[in-house]
Amino acid sequence: MARMRILLADDHTLMRHGLRKIIEEQPDWEVVAETGDGREAVRLALELKPDVAILDIAMPLLNGIEATRQIARRAPPVRILILSMYSDESYIVQALRAGAHGYLLKDSADVDLIRAVTAVRQGKSFFSPVVAKVMLDDYVRRLADKGITDRFDSLSEREREIFQLIAEGHSNKEIADLINLSVSTVETHRAHIMEKLDVHNTAEIVLYAVRKGVIS
Repeated sequence: MARMRILLADDHTLMRHGLRKIIEEQPDWEVVAETGDGREAVRLALELKPDVAILDIAMPLLNGIEATRQIARRAPPVRILILSMYSDESYIVQALRAGAHGYLLKDSADVDLIRAVTAVRQGKSFFSPVVAKVMLDDYVRRLADKGITDRFDSLSEREREIFQLIAEGHSNKEIADLINLSVSTVETHRAHIMEKLDVHNTAEIVLYAVRKGVIS
Protein backbone atom coordinates (compact mmCIF):
# COMPACT_ATOMS: atom_id res chain seq x y z
CA MET A 1 0.00 0.00 0.00
CA ALA A 2 1.27 3.46 -0.92
CA ARG A 3 2.33 5.73 1.92
CA MET A 4 -0.16 8.36 2.99
CA ARG A 5 1.40 11.80 2.49
CA ILE A 6 0.18 14.53 4.84
CA LEU A 7 0.70 18.30 5.00
CA LEU A 8 0.43 19.97 8.42
CA ALA A 9 -0.38 23.67 8.74
CA ASP A 10 -0.83 25.23 12.18
CA ASP A 11 0.76 28.37 13.59
CA HIS A 12 1.29 26.74 17.00
CA THR A 13 4.59 24.86 16.89
CA LEU A 14 3.73 22.61 19.84
CA MET A 15 0.42 21.65 18.23
CA ARG A 16 2.17 20.74 14.98
CA HIS A 17 4.75 18.66 16.81
CA GLY A 18 2.04 16.80 18.71
CA LEU A 19 0.07 16.06 15.56
CA ARG A 20 3.21 14.99 13.75
CA LYS A 21 4.07 12.55 16.51
CA ILE A 22 0.61 10.94 16.29
CA ILE A 23 0.78 10.75 12.49
CA GLU A 24 4.26 9.29 12.27
CA GLU A 25 3.38 6.54 14.74
CA GLN A 26 1.10 5.14 12.03
CA PRO A 27 2.61 2.62 9.59
CA ASP A 28 2.91 4.03 6.08
CA TRP A 29 1.94 7.59 7.08
CA GLU A 30 4.34 10.50 6.70
CA VAL A 31 4.32 14.26 7.11
CA VAL A 32 5.77 15.57 3.86
CA ALA A 33 5.84 19.20 5.02
CA GLU A 34 4.65 21.49 7.78
CA THR A 35 4.17 25.23 8.05
CA GLY A 36 2.78 27.91 10.34
CA ASP A 37 1.01 30.16 7.81
CA GLY A 38 -1.80 29.73 5.33
CA ARG A 39 -0.06 31.20 2.31
CA GLU A 40 2.81 28.74 2.63
CA ALA A 41 0.29 25.94 3.17
CA VAL A 42 -1.28 26.68 -0.22
CA ARG A 43 2.13 26.78 -1.91
CA LEU A 44 3.18 23.47 -0.37
CA ALA A 45 -0.13 21.80 -1.21
CA LEU A 46 0.15 22.83 -4.86
CA GLU A 47 3.80 21.82 -5.06
CA LEU A 48 3.73 18.52 -3.15
CA LYS A 49 0.15 17.33 -3.82
CA PRO A 50 -0.25 15.55 -0.46
CA ASP A 51 -3.06 13.06 0.04
CA VAL A 52 -4.39 15.04 3.02
CA ALA A 53 -3.82 18.63 4.13
CA ILE A 54 -4.57 19.38 7.79
CA LEU A 55 -5.21 23.12 8.08
CA ASP A 56 -5.69 25.20 11.20
CA ILE A 57 -8.61 27.58 10.73
CA ALA A 58 -6.75 30.56 12.28
CA MET A 59 -3.36 31.15 10.61
CA PRO A 60 -1.39 34.30 9.74
CA LEU A 61 -1.08 35.67 6.20
CA LEU A 62 -3.98 33.53 4.96
CA ASN A 63 -6.59 31.92 7.19
CA GLY A 64 -7.56 28.26 6.92
CA ILE A 65 -10.87 28.96 5.18
CA GLU A 66 -9.21 30.92 2.36
CA ALA A 67 -6.36 28.42 2.13
CA THR A 68 -8.95 25.64 1.82
CA ARG A 69 -10.77 27.52 -0.93
CA GLN A 70 -7.57 27.99 -2.95
CA ILE A 71 -6.35 24.42 -2.53
CA ALA A 72 -9.77 22.95 -3.34
CA ARG A 73 -9.95 25.02 -6.52
CA ARG A 74 -6.36 24.51 -7.72
CA ALA A 75 -5.58 21.01 -6.44
CA PRO A 76 -8.92 19.20 -6.03
CA PRO A 77 -7.43 15.72 -5.38
CA VAL A 78 -5.99 17.00 -2.07
CA ARG A 79 -8.35 16.08 0.76
CA ILE A 80 -8.66 18.85 3.34
CA LEU A 81 -9.23 18.41 7.07
CA ILE A 82 -9.88 21.60 9.04
CA LEU A 83 -8.45 21.74 12.54
CA SER A 84 -10.12 24.28 14.80
CA MET A 85 -10.83 25.32 18.35
CA TYR A 86 -14.16 26.78 17.18
CA SER A 87 -17.38 24.73 17.14
CA ASP A 88 -19.53 27.68 16.00
CA GLU A 89 -21.93 26.84 13.19
CA SER A 90 -20.70 29.76 11.07
CA TYR A 91 -17.11 28.49 10.99
CA ILE A 92 -18.22 24.95 10.13
CA VAL A 93 -20.42 26.07 7.24
CA GLN A 94 -17.72 28.37 5.87
CA ALA A 95 -15.18 25.54 5.95
CA LEU A 96 -17.49 23.11 4.16
CA ARG A 97 -18.46 25.60 1.49
CA ALA A 98 -14.80 26.42 0.93
CA GLY A 99 -14.18 22.75 0.12
CA ALA A 100 -13.14 21.07 3.39
CA HIS A 101 -13.85 17.36 3.73
CA GLY A 102 -13.78 17.22 7.51
CA TYR A 103 -13.83 19.41 10.62
CA LEU A 104 -11.85 18.30 13.68
CA LEU A 105 -11.84 20.15 16.98
CA LYS A 106 -8.42 20.64 18.54
CA ASP A 107 -9.51 19.45 21.95
CA SER A 108 -10.35 16.03 20.52
CA ALA A 109 -7.48 15.78 18.04
CA ASP A 110 -5.49 13.36 20.18
CA VAL A 111 -8.44 10.95 20.16
CA ASP A 112 -9.98 11.54 16.72
CA LEU A 113 -7.07 12.51 14.44
CA ILE A 114 -6.40 9.02 13.08
CA ARG A 115 -10.07 8.36 12.35
CA ALA A 116 -10.46 11.79 10.78
CA VAL A 117 -7.47 11.48 8.45
CA THR A 118 -8.40 7.92 7.50
CA ALA A 119 -11.96 8.95 6.66
CA VAL A 120 -11.10 11.90 4.46
CA ARG A 121 -8.37 9.95 2.68
CA GLN A 122 -10.95 7.28 1.82
CA GLY A 123 -13.18 9.88 0.18
CA LYS A 124 -15.48 10.19 3.18
CA SER A 125 -16.04 13.10 5.53
CA PHE A 126 -15.39 13.46 9.25
CA PHE A 127 -16.83 15.72 11.92
CA SER A 128 -16.01 15.78 15.60
CA PRO A 129 -19.07 14.59 17.58
CA VAL A 130 -19.51 18.06 19.10
CA VAL A 131 -19.55 19.59 15.61
CA ALA A 132 -22.24 17.17 14.42
CA LYS A 133 -24.38 18.05 17.45
CA VAL A 134 -23.94 21.79 16.91
CA MET A 135 -25.08 21.42 13.31
CA LEU A 136 -28.02 19.21 14.29
CA ASP A 137 -29.21 21.69 16.93
CA ASP A 138 -28.91 24.56 14.45
CA TYR A 139 -30.74 22.57 11.78
CA VAL A 140 -33.66 21.78 14.09
CA ARG A 141 -33.84 25.41 15.23
CA ARG A 142 -33.92 26.73 11.67
CA LEU A 143 -36.70 24.33 10.70
CA ALA A 144 -38.73 25.42 13.72
CA ASP A 145 -38.15 29.12 12.93
CA LYS A 146 -39.37 28.61 9.37
CA GLY A 147 -42.31 26.47 10.42
CA ILE A 148 -41.49 23.83 7.80
CA THR A 149 -41.26 20.08 7.89
CA ASP A 150 -38.02 18.19 7.47
CA ARG A 151 -36.79 18.53 3.87
CA PHE A 152 -35.57 14.94 4.05
CA ASP A 153 -39.21 13.84 3.81
CA SER A 154 -39.39 15.35 0.32
CA LEU A 155 -36.86 12.87 -1.08
CA SER A 156 -38.17 9.96 -3.13
CA GLU A 157 -37.30 6.37 -2.24
CA ARG A 158 -34.64 6.30 -4.98
CA GLU A 159 -33.23 9.65 -3.87
CA ARG A 160 -32.91 8.39 -0.28
CA GLU A 161 -31.08 5.33 -1.53
CA ILE A 162 -28.65 7.45 -3.54
CA PHE A 163 -28.35 9.96 -0.69
CA GLN A 164 -27.03 7.24 1.63
CA LEU A 165 -24.58 5.93 -0.98
CA ILE A 166 -23.23 9.44 -1.54
CA ALA A 167 -22.88 9.94 2.22
CA GLU A 168 -20.99 6.65 2.48
CA GLY A 169 -18.39 8.00 0.06
CA HIS A 170 -19.34 6.24 -3.18
CA SER A 171 -18.63 7.97 -6.49
CA ASN A 172 -21.32 8.51 -9.14
CA LYS A 173 -19.85 5.63 -11.15
CA GLU A 174 -19.89 3.29 -8.16
CA ILE A 175 -23.49 4.23 -7.35
CA ALA A 176 -24.52 3.68 -10.97
CA ASP A 177 -22.99 0.20 -10.93
CA LEU A 178 -24.56 -0.69 -7.58
CA ILE A 179 -28.13 0.18 -8.50
CA ASN A 180 -28.01 -0.35 -12.27
CA LEU A 181 -28.47 3.22 -13.41
CA SER A 182 -26.52 5.34 -15.86
CA VAL A 183 -23.97 7.78 -14.45
CA SER A 184 -25.93 10.70 -15.91
CA THR A 185 -29.09 9.54 -14.12
CA VAL A 186 -27.20 9.34 -10.83
CA GLU A 187 -25.84 12.84 -11.43
CA THR A 188 -29.39 14.10 -12.02
CA HIS A 189 -30.61 12.47 -8.80
CA ARG A 190 -27.64 13.98 -6.93
CA ALA A 191 -28.53 17.46 -8.21
CA HIS A 192 -32.17 17.02 -7.16
CA ILE A 193 -31.11 15.80 -3.71
CA MET A 194 -28.84 18.80 -3.18
CA GLU A 195 -31.54 21.19 -4.34
CA LYS A 196 -34.23 19.65 -2.11
CA LEU A 197 -32.00 19.57 0.96
CA ASP A 198 -30.35 22.94 0.28
CA VAL A 199 -26.84 21.51 0.48
CA HIS A 200 -23.95 22.51 -1.73
CA ASN A 201 -21.34 19.75 -1.76
CA THR A 202 -20.67 16.18 -0.69
CA ALA A 203 -19.35 17.17 2.74
CA GLU A 204 -22.65 18.90 3.52
CA ILE A 205 -24.53 15.79 2.36
CA VAL A 206 -22.45 13.72 4.78
CA LEU A 207 -23.13 16.08 7.65
CA TYR A 208 -26.84 16.02 6.81
CA ALA A 209 -26.72 12.21 6.84
CA VAL A 210 -25.05 12.27 10.26
CA ARG A 211 -27.78 14.61 11.52
CA LYS A 212 -30.46 12.23 10.29
CA GLY A 213 -28.77 9.12 11.64
CA VAL A 214 -28.44 7.65 8.13
CA ILE A 215 -24.74 7.13 8.78
CA SER A 216 -22.74 7.36 12.00
